[in-house]
Amino acid sequence: MLMSHIEDGTADRKGTRFQSEESIARTCSENEESNTCSLDWQQHFDVALGRMVYINKITGLSTFIAPTEDVQTACTKDLTTVAVDVILENDAVDDTVGKESLQSLFSEWENPVFARYPEVAVDVSSGQAKSLAVKIHNVLYPYRFTKEMIHSMQVLQQVDNKFIACLMSTKTEENGEAGGNLLVLVDQHAAHERVRLEQLIVDSYEKQQPQGSGRKKLLSSIVSPPLEITVTEEQSRLLRCYHKNLEDLGLEIIFPDNSDSLVLVGKVPLCFVQREANELRRGRSPVTKSIVEEFIREQVELLQTTGGIQGTLPLTVQKVLASQACHGAIKFNDGLSSEESYRLIEALSWCQLPFQCAHGRPSMLPLADIDHLEQEKQVKPNLAKLRKMAQAWHLFGKAEGCETGQSQRASMPPCEPP
Repeated sequence: MLMSHIEDGTADRKGTRFQSEESIARTCSENEESNTCSLDWQQHFDVALGRMVYINKITGLSTFIAPTEDVQTACTKDLTTVAVDVILENDAVDDTVGKESLQSLFSEWENPVFARYPEVAVDVSSGQAKSLAVKIHNVLYPYRFTKEMIHSMQVLQQVDNKFIACLMSTKTEENGEAGGNLLVLVDQHAAHERVRLEQLIVDSYEKQQPQGSGRKKLLSSIVSPPLEITVTEEQSRLLRCYHKNLEDLGLEIIFPDNSDSLVLVGKVPLCFVQREANELRRGRSPVTKSIVEEFIREQVELLQTTGGIQGTLPLTVQKVLASQACHGAIKFNDGLSSEESYRLIEALSWCQLPFQCAHGRPSMLPLADIDHLEQEKQVKPNLAKLRKMAQAWHLFGKAEGCETGQSQRASMPPCEPP
């Protein structure tokens, strides 16, 4: 029994010594590996495997091989549009060599599709832009247009039967009077199109709202016979639930008892019928049914996503009104008198969105700021001074030529008598 206790104690001390040596070795290996391990990696000693495991903090991947420290180099200035992170495996890297190699690679490469463009087209800081005859003022001098600026516009005249030249004020004088300093061109077709669109939108709603209802109602027109529109069961269910709300949009839907995949449209918005009349007048095919089908699909999608009818003007109605506004607007090459130009700009100033046409194109374009042009006038050269400098330079050249001739004659040897 005494020998067994002694052997057990000896074994315990050996096991303790072995565990301490193992922990010491593990600690040493961890310290050694921590020096070489990258910041993106985390090391963990797996007791079951008895090996060190390295886990990537970003990707979550693990490996038994100690990762080397990543060396990152900055991108060259040629790569201005792409975010690139160059990672090299070696420890010692010369940044100059890397930059020169990349720069030489891109400088020698010929793009087979696009021509190489200069890195700096116009150096504004060095004064190069001031020498340009035509300045891009929306880049050098950006402006933020407001509706108050349009009220201060002064009509100059029509340009090329396409535009209206105006002076717009971007600032207010100290005495409170606005002075026009920005020269702008107004697209007469886009401006009149915007005026007509907003007027058509106002005319599309009923003048008197029903009592107890705070929503506007679109004007509608009866269709005889009713249009037959094919729908799915889900669409039919949604239209049944919200048919009262659809009546505010000028759409009256009748549901037959013998069919769930067919609905009858008895009323449509008035602008749809007007569009139909214009198309038939031009000798084209009817379009009312296709427009109504598009209108129903739009409203069903809104019901499926929002659960209710959108309060703003439907997109289908807006497109029909935009088409009407475009066809009846002033065209290019239409001559306008000064009075007609003034009335058009005045009507544009009262629009809700005066800076774009019915299709989103800009209605006006800034050309130049008169104040900036006056500041950038070049001083006229002094011709008299330049003439005197040219004469002095001419005389200096003659004097230098005489001195050269005298020195050459002095250096020549005298002629020997025969």
